[in-house]
Amino acid sequence: MTLDEIKRLIEMVQDSAVAELEYAHGEERIRIVREREAHPVSQAFPHIVAPAPVVQIPDSPPAAPAKETQAAPAAAKAPDANLLEIKAPMVGTFYRAPAPEAAPYIETGAHVAKGQIIGIIEAMKLMNEIPADVAGTVVEIAVENAEPVEFGQVLLRVKPD
Repeated sequence: MTLDEIKRLIEMVQDSAVAELEYAHGEERIRIVREREAHPVSQAFPHIVAPAPVVQIPDSPPAAPAKETQAAPAAAKAPDANLLEIKAPMVGTFYRAPAPEAAPYIETGAHVAKGQIIGIIEAMKLMNEIPADVAGTVVEIAVENAEPVEFGQVLLRVKPD
């Protein structure tokens, strides 16, 4: 496939509502994935108005504010600036292994190569292999097996090579 043909495929994806295109012919294989926009539904259907946020009013009075000397919760800690994050490219259910009885694709402490499959996201009954976009050592696996994930949610944190 020539560079002009590849450019033409990219333009076709950009000009359409298609989010992902995969082309295979013999040994050649090309996959084009368009990055999602922040609010695709509101842009695609401007006449649809998002529902107003729900506000709950507590029955009891608010608790006294916490003292400033208390440490921040562990969940609020800032991630290490040297770590790179591999994020979910779509919404779906994340699976760490290709089958329930199979070994996981990757474990904490293992080395991951760029392009190596790190898991699967099931979306609309389709199993999408998720490749690593960085190389390094896996420091943290941020989601559990069979856990729902959102677009852009951190799947792994990797210490780059």
